[in-house]
Formats: sequence, structure tokens, C-alpha cells
Amino acid sequence: MSVALPGAIPSPNIWKHTATYEVENRAVDPDGRLWSALNDRVSWAGRTVLDLGCGTGFHLPAFASSAAAVIGVEPHPDLLALARRRVRGLPNVTLLPGTAQQVPLPEASVDVVHVRWAYFFGPGCEPGLAELDRVVRRGGTALVIDNDGSRSTFGRWFRQGYPHLPAPSEIERFWTTRGWTRTPVDMGWRFESRADLEAVVRIEFAPAMADRILAEHTGDTDRRGDDGLEVDYAVNVWSRDF
Repeated sequence: MSVALPGAIPSPNIWKHTATYEVENRAVDPDGRLWSALNDRVSWAGRTVLDLGCGTGFHLPAFASSAAAVIGVEPHPDLLALARRRVRGLPNVTLLPGTAQQVPLPEASVDVVHVRWAYFFGPGCEPGLAELDRVVRRGGTALVIDNDGSRSTFGRWFRQGYPHLPAPSEIERFWTTRGWTRTPVDMGWRFESRADLEAVVRIEFAPAMADRILAEHTGDTDRRGDDGLEVDYAVNVWSRDF
């Protein structure tokens, strides 16, 4: 695998398990609640959208269907190559190598920034926030999606699996004191097979934690009465107008 750009924050799930991460992307937000929340917050129709940390470009076609221009920025060359393959034939999409700390765009050049589970995880992301101030036009909006560790089944797994990360209250304080607004969304995971769910859990958590999760989350014990292929999963959409 090629080497990512200097300054890139490693993402072991998508960097090392790209095909399985694609399965996870397909399982996310099965009822479109997260997309509805983003649309309710800001329209990107006819505007310039930056998908920062776009990975394999999974979300680029959705933006390209109505935006005037879409720019995907990604620090990992192998993921960028997959994104180029995905958007082949979409003339309004441009892909560039870059990081959140050094966005390869001029000042005041984009209207909407979309960042999903990439770099902006609270304390420590100040250099990236400074870049957003630089590249977003006045009247533009940035949208940052991250896990909500304060609630949901996945949130509980996340807190237990990553106890070294800042507490949800600390993350909320970080964003709100900088003028960002929180929109909570119950988006959910829904998988097509138990094998898919197990594979995704194992790229998101260390082996011992994954074993605990999978032993717990079965169709026999699931209070919702399903076959264990769904997980209630809450996220926060942090947004700011510029």
C-alpha cells in the first residue's frame, strides 16, 4: 500500500480493510436519517462542495447529483485511486491529494464542507479548523459527522472500546465553545448478513472488544426482536456557518 501524505492521521479501518469499510458504508444510515439532517441544515444544490477526507469517494456521487462542483480531498493515494475510479464519468467532481491541515485549495473557494469520521474529532484538530476558516466562503457551512459516545448501543461500545478518548462532554464543550452547533441523529447500522456485521465490528474494535460485542449482540438476545443485523447507532452533526 502506498504511503499517505505527511501529517495524515491514520485510519486503520479504511486504510487496512478497504473492502470491509465499503460494507460498513453501505450499512450506515439505512433509512436516510443522516442525509435528511444534512439537507435540513444546508443545501448544496448549485454550490461548490468539499468532501474532506473523502476516502474511496463513497459519498461523492450523492453530492455530485446536485452540486455545481464537488472536490474530494484525501491523504492516502490508494484510497484516492479508488475514488477516481468511482467518480469516473462525473465531470463536476475533482479529486486532490491533501490533508485537513493543508487543504490544497485557495482561500474562500468552497461553499459547503462535508467531513465524515475524518480528522475532526475534537481537541487537537485546531489546525484543520483554521484551514476551514481559510477555504470556506462567507455564507458557507461546514458539516462534521462524528460518533456520539453519550448514547446508543454503538456509543456504549465506542466508550468501552476507546476509553482513552475524550469524554463526550469534553468533545461537546470543544465544539460549542468554538461556535459550532450540535444536531444529534439516530442513524443506525443495518447489515445484509451476520458475516458482514462481524467483519465490520472486527475492523472497528480491538479483538477482545469485538469478541465481547459479537457475543452480546445476537438475534436471540436482541431486545428489538430482529435477527441481530441492526445496531442502534447515534452520531452528532457539528455544523458552523462562516
